[in-house]
Amino acid sequence: MRCTREPHEPDEAYRVSRIERTELAPGFEISRVLTGLWQVADLERHGDLLDPDPAAEELARYAEAGFTTFDMADHYGTSESIAGRFRALRPGLGELLTKWVPEPGPKTSEEIRAAVDRARARMSVDALDLLQFHSWSYADPAWLDCMFGLAELRDEGRIRHLGVTNTDTAHLRMLLDTGIDVVSNQVCYSLIDRRARGAMTELCGERGVGILAFGTLAGGFLTERWLGVDEPSEDALETWSQMKYKRFIDAAGGWAKLQGVLGALDRAARRLGVSIANVAVRSILEAPAVAGVIVGARLGRSEHIEDTARLFDFELDDEAREEIEAATAELDPIPGDCGDEYRRPPFLTAAGDLSDHFESMPPPYPVHEGPGDRTRALSGTVWEDLAGFSRAVRHGRRILVSGTTATHGERLIGGASAASQTCYCLDKIEGAVRSLGGTLEDIVRTRIYVARAEDAEAVSRVHGARLGHVAPANTLVRAGLVGDGYLVEIEAEAVVGAGGGARRE
Repeated sequence: MRCTREPHEPDEAYRVSRIERTELAPGFEISRVLTGLWQVADLERHGDLLDPDPAAEELARYAEAGFTTFDMADHYGTSESIAGRFRALRPGLGELLTKWVPEPGPKTSEEIRAAVDRARARMSVDALDLLQFHSWSYADPAWLDCMFGLAELRDEGRIRHLGVTNTDTAHLRMLLDTGIDVVSNQVCYSLIDRRARGAMTELCGERGVGILAFGTLAGGFLTERWLGVDEPSEDALETWSQMKYKRFIDAAGGWAKLQGVLGALDRAARRLGVSIANVAVRSILEAPAVAGVIVGARLGRSEHIEDTARLFDFELDDEAREEIEAATAELDPIPGDCGDEYRRPPFLTAAGDLSDHFESMPPPYPVHEGPGDRTRALSGTVWEDLAGFSRAVRHGRRILVSGTTATHGERLIGGASAASQTCYCLDKIEGAVRSLGGTLEDIVRTRIYVARAEDAEAVSRVHGARLGHVAPANTLVRAGLVGDGYLVEIEAEAVVGAGGGARRE
């Protein structure tokens, strides 16, 4: 299909009316192109804070052009405060989405409430429109405590809707199966990084969860500026965005393969009468389960309102789709699932590691010495106290993990799904092994007990996805499990150093 835009620029009323909107949750509409405020942190990284009044006026210009939805976070510099000033200038205009990204480790209910109230105060709202939570480690059950706490605050009216960010498919499914209602998952999704295209899209489509896609322009690399130019040196990268997404490009096969994608985008853009950025974003906007795409704004430095508005004046034609598909097929897949770039190597962050996010990763479970020369990890379930056992015991290099069910405190995680229960059992096992100085790769033996024979395949698939690269010895049997609702129980053995990691002396 040819671009339907007239040669002259559309007038203001036409432009606003063309900005597509979608219902992310009942009664909650957002613009399908969200304005991202991540780069506020980049602009302020040397300590010079943006003047909130002009910055808020910039937000008002976006909103009045039809881009009414803004995405920010507690760690995006003063973005929440700027949004609060905008809300004061334009009461009732716009949707304000934010994130809570706490450092690793346990959080009390008071700390969870304080984080939400801090965001409410900064943003000058009684209730947050959407709060999205990020977890650094699934092996630490503290992230579930945060989700349960946030769900309670939503029920109290401090949060209208709850979402997640950088959450992989298995753990999004586990949350939903546990009964935690989330309306969106914000993940990296572009023509360079298509991890969200498969299982994540399928799950979100089935469960009615909207994908909010960030990184759709790969830090600006999917624009005319980089077409046909030499690969920049690391020193030439100007922003955190460029530093981050250059790592994605390298992981996807390098600069030559990026040029292949840019060439395909350029040919489509010229034929359709739009920009390369338009074609790159439209490719993700048209993808199944995508509720919206996030396009970053450098407030007061540059804007692309007019060009972005043209996204809704055209659709990709079959020729463009086929050519883009052929070019992206030449890329190397970004490893892992959505969000893995923040949890395991290779860390595709601006710094190339997690040092700019937090200082240390505490052990998931408390560790106790003795009796004798043993070291024990406790997960705090009612069964440990009742039966007098440890979640895991280390003696020398050997770690033995007790039979583990999907119990967290007094809660059953995963609901009636054997797959989701298995996911949490393996999270607990990984957490216990890590607390005692080992890694998931050190596991050499697992034993699985299922309550129902029909669950064996689903349980085995989760085990394979999580431990297939380790390939431990394994036994699976059908057994009567103790406790209502439990569908699977897993025990494990690890030998510290067996996976090639550092040993704990």
